Parts: sequence; structure tokens; C-alpha cells
Amino acid sequence: MPPLGSRRKEGSCSCVAHCRSWAGNRGRRTGGRKSRLGLTFTKCKLLWEAPRLARGVGKRRSARVSGRPEATQICELSEDSDKSSAESDSETEVEQVSGYHKLLATLKASPESESEEEEDESESEEPEESEAEMDSEGSQETGEAERGEEDKDDVPEEEEVTDTAEQVLSQEQADGTDTSCDPRHGVIEEFTDVKHESEFSLETNFMEEESGDCNADKRDSSSSQALPEDPFKQHMDKELEDKEIEKMSSLPKTSSQSQWPRVGQLIFSSTLEKHKTLKADKEVDVKQLHLHKPLESTWPKVNKQFLSSVDKPSDSPFTPLQRELFCIMNSYRDLLYPERNALTNGEEIRHAYCLHALNHVLKANAQVLSNNTKRRDRKPGTDTDDYRDQGLTRPKVLMIVPFRECALRIVHAFISLLEVNDKKKIDVSNKKRFKGEFGSDPEEKPPNLKRPEDYEAIFSGNIDDHFRIGVAILQKSMRLYAPFYSSDIIIASPLGIRTVIGAEGEKKRDFDFLSSIEILIIDQADIYLMQNWEHVLHLMKHINLLPLDSHGVDFSRVRMLNLNNWSKYYRQTLLFSALQDPQINSVFNKHCFNYAGQVAVRNMPLTGSISHVVVQLPHVFRRLEAESVTSVIDSRFQFFIDKVLPEYRDAIMSHTLIYVPSYFDYVRLRNYFKKEDLNFTHICEYTKKAAVCRARRFFLKGEKQFLLFTERFHFYKRYTIKGIRNLIFYELPTYSHFYSEICNMLKATDSGVDATWTCTVLYSKYDAQKLAAVVGIDRTAQMLQSKKNVHLFVTGEND
Repeated sequence: MPPLGSRRKEGSCSCVAHCRSWAGNRGRRTGGRKSRLGLTFTKCKLLWEAPRLARGVGKRRSARVSGRPEATQICELSEDSDKSSAESDSETEVEQVSGYHKLLATLKASPESESEEEEDESESEEPEESEAEMDSEGSQETGEAERGEEDKDDVPEEEEVTDTAEQVLSQEQADGTDTSCDPRHGVIEEFTDVKHESEFSLETNFMEEESGDCNADKRDSSSSQALPEDPFKQHMDKELEDKEIEKMSSLPKTSSQSQWPRVGQLIFSSTLEKHKTLKADKEVDVKQLHLHKPLESTWPKVNKQFLSSVDKPSDSPFTPLQRELFCIMNSYRDLLYPERNALTNGEEIRHAYCLHALNHVLKANAQVLSNNTKRRDRKPGTDTDDYRDQGLTRPKVLMIVPFRECALRIVHAFISLLEVNDKKKIDVSNKKRFKGEFGSDPEEKPPNLKRPEDYEAIFSGNIDDHFRIGVAILQKSMRLYAPFYSSDIIIASPLGIRTVIGAEGEKKRDFDFLSSIEILIIDQADIYLMQNWEHVLHLMKHINLLPLDSHGVDFSRVRMLNLNNWSKYYRQTLLFSALQDPQINSVFNKHCFNYAGQVAVRNMPLTGSISHVVVQLPHVFRRLEAESVTSVIDSRFQFFIDKVLPEYRDAIMSHTLIYVPSYFDYVRLRNYFKKEDLNFTHICEYTKKAAVCRARRFFLKGEKQFLLFTERFHFYKRYTIKGIRNLIFYELPTYSHFYSEICNMLKATDSGVDATWTCTVLYSKYDAQKLAAVVGIDRTAQMLQSKKNVHLFVTGEND
């Protein structure tokens, strides 16, 4: 059969008669043999249209449909074949592309445009920037900021998006097969790794085939009898009673505190009886950690890069931070660690949870393979309840990370941990494709861009945020792009997993693969606040639910905890963030039900980011009163327009930048300013580059008195706004270091005269965590308890 797209010219007829005629001719040529695959006319048209659409958006290529037999006919289907018709209809549905997705397509700029994106920071000698200079820096608009809001209502201007081959071919199979979402590859084709399905199947493999030495496994288990029980077996084999489940569902948690040397203050909480106190081990014996082969030998080599000469006193393969964090992880308690820093400890934390996840998967798979051997050799009539070792679906670990670069580093860590030495390389399926889609081209980075170090650390590599990939792992091999129901580990972004889960009412949605997740890892949770936190909440609502389909599971092998729908009480959740935030705390407190308990790190900042402000500036903190968390939004708006804004209406108070963290508050203020006919301009994450340049130029020259400025624009761009004389923080920043960054922008324009700069900050009692990160915990307590509503701080060189 010739390639699709080569038999017909573009724009030719695609009517039913033509298709039937073509099918009949092919049937006569093949001797009247019946095709094994029946396609409806709609599917046939879809296959014909894909190459035409592909030629419209990228290079001319012939469409390829994975897994389809070459001989294809149109067959008449009986009326009772509802299932086939439903499947056919579902495949023709094209995913609607919102304005957000179109904005996302600008993620990677072309090299030609990137050469014009360099920010000229050496303009301090001139009092004003020319329009060309503004445009030069403003042309650096890429798609990072646009990734934050997927909902249509959040996008100021929606543009009509035409159907492309990318939309048609990006429809994912119901079994969770991954679809590449990298826009750099032009037309997105569906990819299913069918070739390695039997090789990585847990049902058809045995311990002898995997390890080659079943006796060695027995020797290991017998030699470890003197050691404490394996935490994996201790956690997964515990049988909860109905009373305990009812207790966890109704009673509040009891908590206790502990102080550890490296991580600091810990809050242990649990609903069940108080477990034995977890103490930080000063020295860790690798053998006592129950690491599965080959991790015991590979971990010291892989982690050597993080060990410094400071750690000389002990030969521990862990850094002090890793040692304490892994101690908590290995106890299968939930963990919230809000002090992850991309510059300092980000990579060592990543390696620690990769070790834990890989250790869990290897143990679980080894248990299944061992029981496969025992079932094969067992005598007839033996009780099969002894071999309950699986969940309702195979995926055990779900790792949520913000960018493709993070997934790339995780997979590289897995490979390094599985390779014993250079001579024994593991077999990694589809590795070349993975590197092409998740790696980055070094030449894509524009030269001479001046950005803060934390920005460079977060946005390094491939920063596409729409991806998902299944990983199947056996001891000597790894399979990338495995279908979700054949995967052990799923690595995805919040947006990538959301598009699979879908929304209520959608015909094509799937979340059964989340039913038996045993470890959930959410890394860099603070970045999702800048993307779309609703995706995280949507995931938490659909994890560990009973599947709608059996997916070929052997129910005699399924654990009773999964059959009882108690999976969420056994799931371990690991949350890593760069800051403490109420929304992150809410997920940890309301969506984590681990019977083993929760551990949260709660260290209060002694000195806030205000100490990093280098300009001489008076900071006026004004407290507003609010009756509840829900009413604080309206109270802040009313307080601003009644008490704060009138003070800045005078023309003397020109060059006023209003920093707004929430996009919804930004829209509300923008509408109010338009209604009041105030002289203002505005910049948000959706503002086009030309409009950004104009707004910055007008603000610098004083043609516009006010500049509305969103936090997410600053997060994704980090532009230096020149011409600021007066600052208003409508709400405290999500990231505390943004406060000092914005304040230090006042020195960007030196007029040569004594500046009369001002800074006003609005806060309420519900902003305690953000306030503590800015001014410190001691000052926060005074400011919240004081009878005075106004507090003044002065920073600067002469302070």
C-alpha cells in the first residue's frame, strides 16, 4: 500500500462513494480477502487529511499511523457494533486548542529573533531608553509566561485557531500512550512502543529471566533477617482495619515537634496511635536502608558529586540533607519540604527522591517476578492469596515536574543508578528519541542575557511544560515511552497529566492509570503557582480512585487494600517547594491520607528579604482588616481605592509601579483604572512584546503615571523596569526575593538628583507567611499584634 497522502492530490474529493470505490478496487486486487481492520468513513477521512494538514504546518511528509496493518479496507459494520463505532467516533474528535496553547507555541523563538532579544543593561549612562532599545529587549517575549493560565477566560484576547495536523495526530490512545508535545518537532505523531511489550511485561517474566540467580535472592533475604524489617514490606503488607480507616476519615491528627540538625524543625502528625519517634541518623549504614540491587553499589558513585570535603568525618554516601530527607522517605511517611533551592540543594534532593522511587519500583517488581516463579512451580490446589502483590493498574510512582529538562535529569539519574559500571550498560529503549524531544540545543540560548542566578537555574534546558512519559523498569533494562498501563513510573507536568485526565463531560478522558499510585512526588511545587495551580488540584481529585475498567488485571494478584479502595491511605506523597504557601499547605493537609503519618518542615525565617534592599527607601506597611480569607480579596480592593490610590492621584506622584501578584486582581484594577479614566499603562504575562515596549517607554518618560505590573510577568521575564519613583505592593510577593528585586529597580535610573522614593505595602493577618519571609518572624509577630495599622522601615546604605 502506498504511503498515505501519495495517492490523492491535495483538495481532492473525500466522499463516501470515492472511499467505497477505492476499497472495492483494493478488495478485487487482493482477491476479495477481508481486511482485519474496519474503518468508518470518518476515520478514513481523518487519515487522508493528516498529510494535507501536515504540509500546511511543517515539512511535506507522509503520515504514519503506528500499529495499523498495511492492508486497510472499508467494511460495513452491523448496527449492533456500538463499541467499534464509539471508538471510531472518539478517535475523530480533535482536541480544542485554546488561546493558551497558541501562546505556548511561541516557547522557543527562532535563532534570528533570539539574536535581537539581548537585554541592554549598559544603558545606565543615558537617562532614557530609545524606542529601538526598548524593542530590542522587549522582543525577548517567549512563551514562558503564557503557560500560566490554560483557561480561556484568563486570556485577554482569544484568537481563532485553525485545525492542524498537530491537533489531529496528538490525540492519545485510551490506554495512556504518550504523545510527544514538543513544538520543535513540527507535526506530532503518535508513538507506541509495541516492540518491547513482552520484554517488560510483569505477567510473563520470571525471576530467573530477570536476575539469573534465584538462589542469590534467597541468600540476600536470609542474610538480612538480623536487620530490621524492610520498610517497603512493612508499609505495604500492613492490613488496616475498618475501625482505623474510619478513624483516619473522621478524627483530627495529633502532632508533635522535633528538631533535626540539618532540616531544622519538623512537625510529625498522624491520626492513628503514635508511632515510634523518628530520629535523625548521624551515620547511615547503606545495608540497613534495604536498598535493592544494584542501588547499594551504584548510589555512592552517583552521589559522589554532591559530597564535599566538609563531609569527611563519616564515609556516608549521603549529604547531611539527603541523609535526613531519605530517612523520612524510607519510613514511607508523607513529606513537605519547603526549602528547595534550584541553586543550592535542588539536584541533591532530586537524586534522593529518585533513589527512593527506583528502590520502591525494583522491590515491587522483584516481588511480582518472584511470585510468578512460585505460581508456576506451585502444586495444584495451592491457595493463591499468598501472591497478592499488585495494584489494580501497574503504575506505582507518579512524578510531577514543571519542565522537560527536569524529566530529562530524572531519567538520567535512573540510568546512572541502574548501571553498575561502564562495562555493564543497561538497555534503554527509545533513548535517542527521548534525548531529541526532552533535550535542548545549546545554540538556542541567546548570548549575553543578564538574568539572576535563580532564573538561570530554573529556566535552563528545555522548558516546555506540556509533556508526559511512561517508564518501565526491570533490573537490567529500562523502557521509555511505555504505555501508561505498562509503566512503573509516570513522569509528567501538571498540564500534561491534566490533558489526559480531562474534565467531566468529555468523552475521551482517562485516569484509571492513577488508581494504584503508591508514591506521588511533586517537585518544585512553587512553580505551579506561576503556571496553573488548578491542574494540581485536579490531579489530587482523580488520584487513587477505583478504575472504570479492569485493564486485564489478574484479581487474584491484587492486594486487598486496592480492592477495598484504600489506596490513598497507603500512598506516600513527597512535596518539595521553594517557599511556604497556603495553597501548597492545603494540598498537603487535605489530600494526603497516609496512615504512616505526615512530616512537615517548618522553619521560620529570622531575617526577611527586606535586608537585601540596597537603595535608601522608606517602606510603609499598611495593614487592612478582613473578616475571613474569602473576604480579604474584596477588602484589599476597597482599601486600595479608598485609602491608598487617592494619595497617588496627584501628578507629583508620577512614575508609580503597582505590583500585583494575582492576575484576577490585575484585571479588576485594570478595569477600574479604565473606568476612572486614569493615566496608566499595564504589563501582564499575556501582553505582546510591542505593547510591553510601549508601556515601558511611556512609563520611563512619564507619559503614563501608573504602571500595573503582574508577578507572573516578572517571574518569566525578569525585566528591569526603569523610571520607578513610587512603589505599591498591592499584595506581598509569592517569592520573597521578588520584594528586594523590585525595590532595587529604583536605582536603575539615576537622575543625578536626590530621589524622593516611596514604597507602600498592603498586608493582612492572612499574609503571615509571606510577611515573615519579607520582614522576618519577629517583626511579623509585632506587626500582626500591634494596635497600629501602619509600620515604617527604612533601608539603604546610610541606615
